[in-house]
Amino acid sequence: MEFEPVAPVRAYQRVVEQIEEAVFSGRIKPGDRLPSERELMVQFDVGRSTVREALRVLQAAEMIRSRPGDPRGPEVLAASPAALHRSMHRLARADHIGLSELLQFRMVLDGSAHLLAAQLRTEDHLAELDAALEAMRAAVSQGFDEFSHADVAFHEAIARATGNPLLVISGEVVRGVVLELIEDKLEHADDRTALMRNWLTHHEEVLGAIRDADGELASRLAKQALYDNYAEYIPEEQRRLLRPLLA
Repeated sequence: MEFEPVAPVRAYQRVVEQIEEAVFSGRIKPGDRLPSERELMVQFDVGRSTVREALRVLQAAEMIRSRPGDPRGPEVLAASPAALHRSMHRLARADHIGLSELLQFRMVLDGSAHLLAAQLRTEDHLAELDAALEAMRAAVSQGFDEFSHADVAFHEAIARATGNPLLVISGEVVRGVVLELIEDKLEHADDRTALMRNWLTHHEEVLGAIRDADGELASRLAKQALYDNYAEYIPEEQRRLLRPLLA
């Protein structure tokens, strides 16, 4: 039996962990103030440099806001969609996250979003999707940039129809990373216009399923299209990560 060396944990990390746990558990709420640096030093039994490093980490994570000279202590912030977006964007571009994992995640997200949108959409959502689809039709003759913007607007409208901001943010991040593949696919396509028309047909089918409240069909169309368009960029042995989602 072999074990790996244990990395030492610095004191400021323990301070961060305890404050995070207090926030996540609700013992400390947005708008509350943490104790002063001196009081934190006493409670955690650590030096000033340790407390300041912990507060720096928490502020970088946008969990607190600390103003120099403020005697009231750092303010605990509410969870921010913008902060979540930045964190997910960094994660999506991390070296240890491969294209197969990103595509798998997007298939899960889009499949779920389409399923929910078909069940929860309102007439306003359908009107928004109609407008995005019409913009895609017009953009076929205008070029990829315009087509891409309309395509993104279509998917964002689907995400908003779910009523879940986490799906909106997650979709934006993963879609942005995978979008680079679309540009590559178009760049090497023999007939870009035909390719855009094929994608347009797919979106028309998706909107039809959402309009008919057929969530299963909308979900299946979304996942199959992602696989058909992007699996070619992934080695064959890694495509097994994606195929179970097509069942």
